Amino acid sequence: MQPFTATVIKIIKEIPKGRVMSYGQIATYAGSPRGARQVVRILHSMSHKYGLPWHRVVNKVGEIRLNDSHQADMQKELLEQEGVFFIQAHQVDMSRSQYDRAK
Repeated sequence: MQPFTATVIKIIKEIPKGRVMSYGQIATYAGSPRGARQVVRILHSMSHKYGLPWHRVVNKVGEIRLNDSHQADMQKELLEQEGVFFIQAHQVDMSRSQYDRAK
């Protein structure tokens, strides 16, 4: 496994319940500020194998952007169960729910 991949997996596992991170934020903490698409790939291919809390990762403005509407609804439901706040149907209130790993 590549070091970037291992670091991304570690970061995603650290996101606490009730908080979210963006793909780009994870990529930056993993050492590749322009690696958001790689984070998407890692989530897609390794979530099940490593038991990643995939639902806690959203885009940079807090939107749930999955092609499958059933999966998007499931992600929203999982986040709501954890107490994540939404400002629109599929947009997380990042000011209240974003996890800042640096703090």
